[in-house]
Amino acid sequence: MQKRRFPGNMYMVALLWAGFIILAPGIKAEQFAYKHKPGDKYRILSTVYEDVYQNRRLTHRSEILNRIAAEIKAVHNGIADHEAVFQTGERAIGVQGENSFQWDREYRSVFGRDTQGVLSIDSHYFMPVVRNVPVFPDRDLKPGDTWTADGYEMHDFRESFGIPEPYRIPFTANYTFLGNRNWKDQTYPAFSISYRIFTEPAVVSGTLYPVRIMGASDQVVYWNTGLGQPAAYQEQFRMIFQLSNGVTVEYRGRAEAETIESVSMNKEQTAQEIADDIARLGIEDVSVRVEDEGIVLNLENIQFYPDSAQWLPGEERKLDTIVGILLRYKERDILVGGHTALAGSEASRQELSQDRASVVADYFIEKQVRNAERIVVRGYGAEKPLADNRTEAGRRKNRRVEITILEN
Repeated sequence: MQKRRFPGNMYMVALLWAGFIILAPGIKAEQFAYKHKPGDKYRILSTVYEDVYQNRRLTHRSEILNRIAAEIKAVHNGIADHEAVFQTGERAIGVQGENSFQWDREYRSVFGRDTQGVLSIDSHYFMPVVRNVPVFPDRDLKPGDTWTADGYEMHDFRESFGIPEPYRIPFTANYTFLGNRNWKDQTYPAFSISYRIFTEPAVVSGTLYPVRIMGASDQVVYWNTGLGQPAAYQEQFRMIFQLSNGVTVEYRGRAEAETIESVSMNKEQTAQEIADDIARLGIEDVSVRVEDEGIVLNLENIQFYPDSAQWLPGEERKLDTIVGILLRYKERDILVGGHTALAGSEASRQELSQDRASVVADYFIEKQVRNAERIVVRGYGAEKPLADNRTEAGRRKNRRVEITILEN
């Protein structure tokens, strides 16, 4: 499942006098609404700290990074049409030397959302997981006001239970307007969201499936009124799956996220600037190209020991020149992708490419190019060759690490 999603105690003063509610200075009525216009781009970075239990025994702890990049393609009749990419990465908590998030899965989705937060989306899309949250009433709200709205979660149970379609779990969410609250030294109107899940699914084909699903989510959302979207959120969650084989699996943890507006990027101009820097610095075996996702720096010949993710002595010098370039574009997240030639098994190629991308990403983290939450790491194996694997020259080009400066 996408973990976790978008979705305190607030100092709130109200005086009851002569039968009227008098709001304290700085706390006013709000009418929450989504505001989007065509061409808007934004990304959401969510970090989840999760403990996993099996039959009430802790099995492992992990930190999960969700990166959502969305673009508003059109707005009609108050509905904003979104195209979005959802990427998840994970790293184990407490494992020595594990710094970067390992790419796990990528989903693409197309959906509409009206100004009150209601989604229109085809049922075959797996993302977003939590839908129709938040949903707002069409009226002004004062601190302390409450409302309810129906929502639902859609889970990806393909690997876990062999259920091919997104799995729908409905709930009713309870909201309370909390008044003004602080997030990272900024003040936002905030509201809480709380919902509970209890469902006993119908029996599905196969030998392993959930017979009972229980869950709870308690969130605080900080709303950017000017932009008409969440600035950030915090959540405590718990999900329990009782399975047909008698095993109980529980996910328990917390999450937080923030929305980041994307600054317009002239990819062609920026790519030319980087190419000029590479030529001026005399960096060999590095090329630059423009793709839909952003600007790709292709490091064709990072030298590793055979079948190893340990690079040869001296390769740090090449990476250090790339560090200097990346530091000039710190507002952009980056993708580090590992690629291999067509040799060995598919599984071994995938593992090696992932490991090599990870060591490069870890080097960038060490050099403070980006923090780990702003680097996506992915191994592609041999699935994206640039040249003919039948020749040594071609295989050399295919054994590479690529760094993409992401547009959004």
